[in-house]
Amino acid sequence: MIAKLIDAEIALALEGLPGWNRDGDGIVRKYRFADFTHAFAFMTRVALLAEKADHHPEWSNVYDRVEVRLTTHDAGGLTARDIALATAIDG
Repeated sequence: MIAKLIDAEIALALEGLPGWNRDGDGIVRKYRFADFTHAFAFMTRVALLAEKADHHPEWSNVYDRVEVRLTTHDAGGLTARDIALATAIDG
């Protein structure tokens, strides 16, 4: 099992992830796009990254907005896998 990050590790990781915020046992970021097509294209790109990493986000989409939440349920909180996927999403 992958180790859950401690608060200091999470705070340090978030310094390198502008736009991401702590949300309980996860991190969340809200994105806004020009329209639904751009939002859906973003979700498609993230889906491919998530599938490759075998680590899938909780997310929602309403028209031009996408909210992404990352947590590792098996670990009961944030892990390096969440930070890696957030970094890849922002890449």
